[in-house]
Amino acid sequence: MMEQVLRSMRTIAVVGASDRPERASHGVASYLQRAGFHVIAVNPKLSGELFGNPVHAALEDIPSPIDVVDVFRRPEDVPPVVDSAIRVGAKAVWLQLGITHPEAEAKARAAGLAVISDHCLKVEHARLVP
Repeated sequence: MMEQVLRSMRTIAVVGASDRPERASHGVASYLQRAGFHVIAVNPKLSGELFGNPVHAALEDIPSPIDVVDVFRRPEDVPPVVDSAIRVGAKAVWLQLGITHPEAEAKARAAGLAVISDHCLKVEHARLVP
């Protein structure tokens, strides 16, 4: 499923994106943009632009369709992100390395979203899509 998501989906909303280059979310998002993905930063504490696109406070604020919601949030913060991903019609939820939430993952799957958890999108892209 990872390879299918990586090969077929082009717009990635990074929830918990950071403007600080030393943060994992910044490095992953930068890599994804260089790899040709359309990266949209989601962080209510940021404003302006990041990765060449406007930063949004919530998934619901993004005016275009979202393929993958890439989550850089603590596990306890995952359920509302999944609810938003379902509301906006995202196709997949990707929980980054170290992040799982079985109930929220089950809810996303039941709503028809592909779910990948506890894996780094950047690492898997580099491994599966040379």
